Amino acid sequence: MGRTNPTYRDALRAIEDRWAEFRRALRRRDQPHFDQLFEYAREHADASGLLNHQNPLVPALFSIDLEQEATLEDHEERLEALEHRLDEQRTDAQVPDEEASEPPQ
Repeated sequence: MGRTNPTYRDALRAIEDRWAEFRRALRRRDQPHFDQLFEYAREHADASGLLNHQNPLVPALFSIDLEQEATLEDHEERLEALEHRLDEQRTDAQVPDEEASEPPQ
């Protein structure tokens, strides 16, 4: 027996279809970014469907925010690690020549 109510994934597809003209009007370089936003929303479709919100755009936008927040956190962690390695390299490079050439006692 089939479902009488459309699924959240169906609603998300309908939203994407309504935004198709907007996507086509975007510059070619921006279209993959637009597509990625809907991919983020699809990745959380199960949770969004459980929410059963009256406006399916709200959980889609929240899903996009959630994915972007995770990406931002990942970038911040990577940046922190790179800065730490750079600081270590600077510290190692600042060893005076006299100390570096002296034999251990």
